[in-house]
Amino acid sequence: MTAAVPHPSTLPHGRTARRLEWVHLPPHVRAEVERRLGSPVAEAESRTTGFTPGFASVLTCEDGGRHFVKAASVKAQRMFAEAYREEARKLRALPPETPAPALRWLHDADDWVVLGFEYVEGRHPQRPWVSDELAAASTMALDVARVLTPSPIEVETAAEAFAEWPAMWDRVGTPRATELRALAEQYVDVVAGDTLVHCDIRDDNLLLRPDGSVVLCDWNWPVIGADWLDSFFLLIGPRGDGLDVEAHIAAHPLLSKVPPESLDVAMALVLGYFWACSEQPVPATSPYLRLAQAWQRDVLRDWLFERRGWR
Repeated sequence: MTAAVPHPSTLPHGRTARRLEWVHLPPHVRAEVERRLGSPVAEAESRTTGFTPGFASVLTCEDGGRHFVKAASVKAQRMFAEAYREEARKLRALPPETPAPALRWLHDADDWVVLGFEYVEGRHPQRPWVSDELAAASTMALDVARVLTPSPIEVETAAEAFAEWPAMWDRVGTPRATELRALAEQYVDVVAGDTLVHCDIRDDNLLLRPDGSVVLCDWNWPVIGADWLDSFFLLIGPRGDGLDVEAHIAAHPLLSKVPPESLDVAMALVLGYFWACSEQPVPATSPYLRLAQAWQRDVLRDWLFERRGWR
């Protein structure tokens, strides 16, 4: 791939989350986790990627076992606890060949939701993105589309999940807002399909294993839609980091078959979401969320304007 013009970013990649630590969990929760793991916890390494404040750590036990555990308080972090509960439900319904971390157990009591996962030996893709790692992630996205068509679970369709997104252009002060809303409003047929789409496929939700395979984490927001959507969402980060994603699209088994206008519709839809969200107040629990959304806004805006020949 030839390089495109990268977008500078001030995001501290790998350090975007403000999370609970092991010592912050109540004693009864720590005791339950250790009971589930079968050994006392000797070391806890917090995972500081992402934009949610829930507990998310690799726990190394005294017996040498390593595990990944997520937890959130139903009282203090209700939204995130409910998201973890939903993630558990969806993970249990995924076929075993899905490239996702295996959920070992769920504790949903005592005002806490706690998920225990297999430990995956791997790392996040490097930033800026490099072409070899994009190729590996793209192969994984194709595997997900193949394995999850038709969708094995009942969730919202993409048309339902994105229903309010075109109207977000009414909140954006840009001269082309009317044109962009009209483009985004064509989304229903564009995103339709029967594939379970992850919808949040980005570098901090990906783990590259030593053998070159990729695992897709955080199954909180899947929808049923077109089989190419995850492959498209994946390209926002690489485009912003300067990779030639148009060449990638031209050679892609799924994206190359999508009409260019349909890709523009998808871009306008997602761009309106990021643009409107980026202008909201910064949540105390996620200090870098708006900065990340603003970066994705700028990447998509320049990409879409370039594709349509707009200044």
